[in-house]
Amino acid sequence: MALSDEPAAGGPEEEAEDETLAFGAALEAFGESAETRALLGRLREVHGGGAEREVALERFRVIMDKYQEQPHLLDPHLGSGSRCVPQAGLELLAPSNPALASHSAGMTEWMMNLLLDIVQDQTSPASLVHLAFKFLYIITKVRGYKTFLRLFPHEVADVEPVLDLVTIQNPKDHEAWETRYMLLLWLSVTCLIPFDFSRLDGNLLTQPGQARMSIMDRILQIAESYLIVSDKARDAAAVLVSRFITRPDVKQSKMAEFLDWSLCNLARSSFQTMQGVITMDGTLQALAQIFKHGKREDCLPYAATVLRCLDGCRLPESNQTLLRKLGVKLVQRLGLTFLKPKVAAWRYQRGCRSLAANLQLLTQGQSEQKPLILTEDDDEDDDVPEGVERVIEQLLVGLKDKDTVVRWSAAKGIGRMAGRLPRALADDVVGSVLDCFSFQETDKAWHGGCLALAELGRRGLLLPSRLVDVVAVILKALTYDEKRGACSVGTNVRDAACYVCWAFARAYEPQELKPFVTAISSALVIAAVFDRDINCRRAASAAFQENVGRQGTFPHGIDILTTADYFAVGNRSNCFLVISVFIAGFPEYTQPMIDHLVTMKISHWDGVIRELAARALHNLAQQAPEFSATQVFPRLLSMTLSPDLHMRHGSILACAEVAYALYKLAAQENRPVTDHLDEQAVQGLKQIHQQLYDRQLYRGLGGQLMRQAVCVLIEKLSLSKMPFRGDTVIDGWQWLINDTLRHLHLISSHSRQQMKDAAVSALAALCSEYYMKEPGEADPAIQEELITQYLAELRNPEEMTRCGFSLALGALPGFLLKGRLQQVLTGLRAVTHTSPEDVSFAESRRDGLKAIARICQTVGVKAGAPDEAVCGENVSQIYCALLGCMDDYTTDSRGDVGTWVRKAAMTSLMDLTLLLARSQPELIEAHTCERIMCCVAQQASEKIDRFRAHAASVFLTLLHFDSPPIPHVPHRGELEKLFPRSDVASVNWSAPSQAFPRITQLLGLPTYRYHVLLGLVVSLGGLTESTIRHSTQSLFEYMKGIQSDPQALGSFSGTLLQIFEDNLLNERVSVPLLKTLDHVLTHGCFDIFTTEEDHPFAVKLLALCKKEIKNSKDIQKLLSGIAVFCEMVQFPGDVRRQALLQLCLLLCHRFPLIRKTTASQVYETLLTYSDVVGADVLDEVVTVLSDTAWDAELAVVREQRNRLCDLLGVPRPQLVPQPGAC
Repeated sequence: MALSDEPAAGGPEEEAEDETLAFGAALEAFGESAETRALLGRLREVHGGGAEREVALERFRVIMDKYQEQPHLLDPHLGSGSRCVPQAGLELLAPSNPALASHSAGMTEWMMNLLLDIVQDQTSPASLVHLAFKFLYIITKVRGYKTFLRLFPHEVADVEPVLDLVTIQNPKDHEAWETRYMLLLWLSVTCLIPFDFSRLDGNLLTQPGQARMSIMDRILQIAESYLIVSDKARDAAAVLVSRFITRPDVKQSKMAEFLDWSLCNLARSSFQTMQGVITMDGTLQALAQIFKHGKREDCLPYAATVLRCLDGCRLPESNQTLLRKLGVKLVQRLGLTFLKPKVAAWRYQRGCRSLAANLQLLTQGQSEQKPLILTEDDDEDDDVPEGVERVIEQLLVGLKDKDTVVRWSAAKGIGRMAGRLPRALADDVVGSVLDCFSFQETDKAWHGGCLALAELGRRGLLLPSRLVDVVAVILKALTYDEKRGACSVGTNVRDAACYVCWAFARAYEPQELKPFVTAISSALVIAAVFDRDINCRRAASAAFQENVGRQGTFPHGIDILTTADYFAVGNRSNCFLVISVFIAGFPEYTQPMIDHLVTMKISHWDGVIRELAARALHNLAQQAPEFSATQVFPRLLSMTLSPDLHMRHGSILACAEVAYALYKLAAQENRPVTDHLDEQAVQGLKQIHQQLYDRQLYRGLGGQLMRQAVCVLIEKLSLSKMPFRGDTVIDGWQWLINDTLRHLHLISSHSRQQMKDAAVSALAALCSEYYMKEPGEADPAIQEELITQYLAELRNPEEMTRCGFSLALGALPGFLLKGRLQQVLTGLRAVTHTSPEDVSFAESRRDGLKAIARICQTVGVKAGAPDEAVCGENVSQIYCALLGCMDDYTTDSRGDVGTWVRKAAMTSLMDLTLLLARSQPELIEAHTCERIMCCVAQQASEKIDRFRAHAASVFLTLLHFDSPPIPHVPHRGELEKLFPRSDVASVNWSAPSQAFPRITQLLGLPTYRYHVLLGLVVSLGGLTESTIRHSTQSLFEYMKGIQSDPQALGSFSGTLLQIFEDNLLNERVSVPLLKTLDHVLTHGCFDIFTTEEDHPFAVKLLALCKKEIKNSKDIQKLLSGIAVFCEMVQFPGDVRRQALLQLCLLLCHRFPLIRKTTASQVYETLLTYSDVVGADVLDEVVTVLSDTAWDAELAVVREQRNRLCDLLGVPRPQLVPQPGAC
């Protein structure tokens, strides 16, 4: 019998449950067989090093990594073990060994053949052999060494050759660690031969007085030496030791010696040094493997000694996770050695473990047979060795370790040990595990306790009598969430608790879990829907599904699973607001879900969860209105004065949402909300603001949350039509809204927008409900006070204050604006105007535009009423304000903040234009519509992707609007052909590759040419590579199409010059424009103009370039100008002479970089355009340009520059007193 067939110390109960493997990946076979064969066949050509070797190695690694989750697909291509040992490898790496036997290769598979053939070939160099072992290691990493080792030759004749190969390796060669790793594993599999190693020694006395080491001694020496190395060979050495020491012929003579060596190593080593950690790691691995694979009777005499030595190492105090894990692993192996291998007769056994059989029995109307639980234990009288108690104590400590891998190993050890203990002692172990679930314990203890309970349940060691205690703690673990600073811990605990529920579904009969079905099902549903973390929600969904399938007792299980499946619970908002409503439709889950939200989620540390919980309560209150009004609402009101900030915030939000939900239910029956809420609840709601104000809870760090929550409360109570009209609480609410908007600048930037939106929404609802004197009429005093106060705040020096009150004016209902519309619009137009003192107030201009658009939607369109609605008298002023903001390109430290203003202006223009088109299209004048379309088209051709997409959306919306069509759209027919309605949804305008080829077609339409070209210029001169590439390609394609049309080319060039002239010294446009000119001149787009001397285009372009760079210190502008001047020498006549003169001036610029760049580009230009200078002086000019050190002193450089001027025939520049270009 081979040694591998001997019974292990772990015992039969450690074998995994025999179940069908379900592979989730989609691969069906090893699809890269041909490529891999070719790759291995080329190893002889690429082994020498360099790029080809690395490419081959990396490609093989990529191929193998695809099969990490399905390694079994490699099996048909790997090979079998009947192969000779690589003799050539020995001849290459060591002296020839005649004892090496050859074997017939009976293997039909090819991958192992190809690699071992390389090692076997006598002509293979060392680098090739090492490369072959690297490939073997990659296969081992994917397939696993336990499976792959069986394929290596492992006959008697293989022992010495492999041993010789290992012996000659250099442990310090860091490039060949894969070779040593694979050879040690290979040697370990040869140790399984069922022959005594002493037979292989022969005569150890080779010469008189000289003795050879025996095979046993050599293997042990190699194993011990590699147990203390720092690379992965240490792991293989531990495997080798476990296979070698447990051999029948070795354990008698070597086991005690090796164990003594190991314990001495452990005693001398310290986990506080790197070498000590390495030594302890290898030794602990070896000991754990020996006590795992060795026979109990062989290991038992040494177990107590090893345990004492391990106690002395104090591994739990180490900060090395791996050492603590190996310590726990070794401790449990020692414990299993103390106890006899047996299957506990008292364990719980479920009658049928097959899911298919379960379902078949259910369909046939049968039930599973009652499981047999033996309460009598035949071995109850057996003495438990004294070391067992210490082992279990250490495992219980391991359950509380700070690292998951250690806790998981300890949990498995608890399960294994309990399976060999008498029932009473095993029950004590369960009680000790349950002690982990104390609120004095950390989350680590809770997590370890859950893992241990799952292991005990899975193995049938958790008897049904204990389920009452266990289920109680698991229900607590499913909602475990402990706040730590700004976050919380407990995600792993909740995930492990779901695992326990999953394991219990497979371990117990339905009748055992029947008393707990309601509690477990509700807890799992709550975790699947309301947990903050996606992993926990998915784990709970999986556990619920397992219980539905295997238990069949969960109420409405199939219906819930259909809705709350693995993918559906991935979206948190969908869980809280949609799935929860569906599940709450089943009465068994409604109240537990509401209770959980009120108890746990309303006071959650994460503000997003609190808000979602409040909104979920709004939805669920409509499922259980009576319960919400009589039970939930009083609890929420009592929590609004809690000292805990989060609880106060969440409870106020929840009160608002539940009250509004009850109002909507009452409104459906034409009843007031007070029919659901009693007088005490109404008074409680009314007093919330005053109580917070009296306690000064609107101040300080928590004041932001309180203000936001009370603003939501004001909004919801106003929408609920609470009977507070004329009450003093309205004044308090109004004060809070005004004070919040006035002090927005004091609120943290990350919550400022949310606060602003909440206050504005509250104001809109408050005014609509409580400030209307008669239908459609406002209280004059309130109207005067509000409008006057808000308009005054628009001139506040704080930008955020302007933002808040702008949006507040925009949110006012129509009856408050009646008679004051012109005054309000004038104030908002002033906010949108850019003045020198508030040029950086981009956000206030944005919100002012939003307010104007919202007011227009509120008041509507009405002829002849400029103070009540939009009409002919004020529409031009509104359009003027909106269009004026389309040119806002303000930048600051945040970047192009003007984009916020331009985006708001585009949206407002679209909303206003559509509003007018629906009611009075005659108010849209032709020049206004033209300007709108041109400005939007310009934005659609600029460089920022998301704003380009928004502009394109606005442009196409205005073009294709047909209820009725927008009047006076320029070139409507051509536009509809260029942008058909069918393409609107398919084009991704944020992608430069799709946007620019379409938008450049507008260059052919005269009305749009200027604005589109202006936008393209900015894009083409930008920084983003994809934007530059696609905008340049699109522009060149257009210009290529008009080369044969002089009129179109002249019109295009005129537009380009007009853009240059209009934006002279405007850095935003001029620098990109110079880059654009360089591109188009370099690509010969204006070659037709070079045939005419002093063409008007060239003359004007030269004059504009000179003005642009005059006295400039902008390096980028100067570099772009140099490139343009160099390209302009291709124009004959005076333009060429003037361009050369400008370049000569730049050769003596104050910046050395400019001088060097100018010389370099002039050199290239003269070689490109050979007709610029005469052939007789060309060589001399080129020599001066290339040989002069242009970054030297100006006096030296100026002399060479003047020489160039003479050669080029341009006048020498003269020094002037004021600073100039040179």
